[in-house]
Amino acid sequence: MKVLDIMHDVKVISPGLTVKEAADIMSKEAIGSLVIISNGKVAGIITERDILRNIKRSKEKVDKVMSKNVISVEDTDTIERAAEIMTASKIKRLPVTRQGKLVGIITATDLIANSTSINENFLLD
Repeated sequence: MKVLDIMHDVKVISPGLTVKEAADIMSKEAIGSLVIISNGKVAGIITERDILRNIKRSKEKVDKVMSKNVISVEDTDTIERAAEIMTASKIKRLPVTRQGKLVGIITATDLIANSTSINENFLLD
């Protein structure tokens, strides 16, 4: 199974929003992360954990607290490859790109929900 089969829409914001504004968007949309886009490229990601860790910095811009150097996966990669990346990088959310452009996101929960499609040999490693 390919990443494109399980990915879902990703919500993006600009780096100029505040941590509080990001938290409000996540709450309203019932999502756990936002991808930050700057100059048409992925600049970072902010998660629920980032917001909780920076609750006292709610008026600061997200670019001050976001995770930079975002790891992503291509939409044509297998979900096994995505699981390997998430495990090796110790991350729970993985932006999905197509020819370098952001097209979606997958989460650890998405992989678990589709675990019957993950190669048995991968799970035994």
